[in-house]
Amino acid sequence: MKLLVCGGAGFIGSNFIHYFLSAHPDDQLVNFDKLTYAGNLENLKEVADNSRYAFVQGDITDLEHLKKVITEHHITHLINFAAETHVDRSIHGGAKEFVLTNTLGVQMLLDAVRATGVEKFVNVSTDEVYGALTLDSLEKFNEHTPIMPNMPYAAAKAGGDLMCNAYYKCHKVPVIVTHCSNNYGPYQFPEKVIPFFVFKLLKGEKVPVYGDGLNVRDWIHAKDHSRALDLLLQHGLPGEVYNIGVDNERSNMEITKMILEIMGFGEDRIEYVTDRPGHDRRYAIDASKILKLGWKIEYTKEKFRQGLTETIEWYKNNEVWVKNLLQKIENEMNSFQKDLNRSQATMPPENK
Repeated sequence: MKLLVCGGAGFIGSNFIHYFLSAHPDDQLVNFDKLTYAGNLENLKEVADNSRYAFVQGDITDLEHLKKVITEHHITHLINFAAETHVDRSIHGGAKEFVLTNTLGVQMLLDAVRATGVEKFVNVSTDEVYGALTLDSLEKFNEHTPIMPNMPYAAAKAGGDLMCNAYYKCHKVPVIVTHCSNNYGPYQFPEKVIPFFVFKLLKGEKVPVYGDGLNVRDWIHAKDHSRALDLLLQHGLPGEVYNIGVDNERSNMEITKMILEIMGFGEDRIEYVTDRPGHDRRYAIDASKILKLGWKIEYTKEKFRQGLTETIEWYKNNEVWVKNLLQKIENEMNSFQKDLNRSQATMPPENK
């Protein structure tokens, strides 16, 4: 296998690359990443000199560049992690970039796969495209659940999913779509709740909890997600959708209290804040389809506390990674503020 990983410098993508290179000693991998704010090549320092690994900076909306990379590296398989993923950004910062990457970018990948004859394409999506379940329901999302997204991020991801379905039906592009639940593990950018809370606590700050904290998600370790995706690259059927989850439903409040307990803090560190618009109440995954394919889960519901503890310890033990990332965030925020100040300087006072 000669695999093109799009978005491999991000959280889930970098975890997958570490796993894949270890599990497939005879295969080659190319990491194609735009290196936006959430892309971090320090996630992959340990494999940077591996002769079976290569990095190419690029944007998945650039079709000609994609086709060139696929052809020059003789790519046989492709997996896409590249996405704008932060829900709050899609709500408060505008949805344009989300549509460009999550919908148009997927279309460009489909066009590239179709033009170059790639054998299989796995597009990594999210359970958020299904909308929300109620807290008092036993229902779970399955592969036939209607797509009903409730926020711009999920709607843009749904657009990419529907493009995959259309390209398979019309052109027989060998694409598989996956819908996974919330991931946790090392290398996660600190806009997501677990590293965000860990970094807050390490700095002596309180952790903000949306609303009543009772929103429920199914939490999966990035290593288990990687194993599932690897299985689909090898044995998944083109044209199919596979849900990936570990039946590990936890409320935001339960996650918060567990982090506080593991790190030795009390509930006085909790700060309740106004809930965000369109905050889905509950997600839950029926993963029976991929389990029948032979997927094995290491970090089960019973081992969640162990996995969370290992994740927190990873952040605490990788001070250089944390320090460099926080410096990168600060630099980007300063650059954004300078750009904002320049643009406001040319505005009439009533528009500022």
